[in-house]
Amino acid sequence: MSVVKYRFADVDGFKVFYREAGSSDAPKLLLLHGFPSAGHMFRDLIPPLADKFHIVAPDLPGFGQSDMPARAKFTYTFDNIAGVIDRFTEVIGFDRFAIYVFDYGAPTGFRIAVRHPERITAIISQNGNAYEQGLSDGWNPIRTYWQDPSPKNREALRAFLSPEATRWQYTHGVADADAVSPDGQNLDNFYLARPGADEVQLDLFGDYKSNVALYPSFQQYFRTHRPPFLAVWGKNDPFFLPPGAQAFKRDIPDAEVHFLDTGHFALETHAGEIAERIRDFLGRNTRA
Repeated sequence: MSVVKYRFADVDGFKVFYREAGSSDAPKLLLLHGFPSAGHMFRDLIPPLADKFHIVAPDLPGFGQSDMPARAKFTYTFDNIAGVIDRFTEVIGFDRFAIYVFDYGAPTGFRIAVRHPERITAIISQNGNAYEQGLSDGWNPIRTYWQDPSPKNREALRAFLSPEATRWQYTHGVADADAVSPDGQNLDNFYLARPGADEVQLDLFGDYKSNVALYPSFQQYFRTHRPPFLAVWGKNDPFFLPPGAQAFKRDIPDAEVHFLDTGHFALETHAGEIAERIRDFLGRNTRA
């Protein structure tokens, strides 16, 4: 079994923490996590894939073990996060790679794909949205903040940052909540409790509207470049609905879409099945 290494990369002075496994001459796979997690969300996915792929899972800026500079020094937008991760791939020598995108990882990875379509060999989206029909009513409080970024509307979003909200994200739509390990969610809550982390996350809630504005650009990329595409989707996700997964086939007719009877953090309950689908999909669609 391949050993997972834990490293830091210096990205133009920005420290990015990442997990790495697999042979450097194997097909490359970049794993991009979502809110409020970090690369540890892939702890059960990396081992069963590392014998076939060179895997890297960075913590996004402001998340996990990566730098979380003060907001006066770094503006927390998805454009800026994507810019750091884009440079990160260059620093570590990821020239051509497949991407696995989840939640916040989707607008991050899709931005990179739009900028460098020649570098993307395939895309796996696990509840990583790019269509308005994929957004549930659960986004309404955040949409209100987009429309009126008042202190009152910003303050209302703090409810999403509570330990109870994290637990709910992990267990909503799961058949057996006792089957969901507390490890990932407790680590997420540890990072959310750091001084200043709440304001960073509220900034990103506000900037998420920039992702929705880019949906047409992401969709144009899909239509133009037709990357091999696999969607593995927790069908009970309270934020990203099944129509968002089905919509990929509108722009990529050959996209493979599979629904899992679970919620938002599908890896917590279905890591084995997702790993098998990825092995099959990338085995058919990528080369080193």
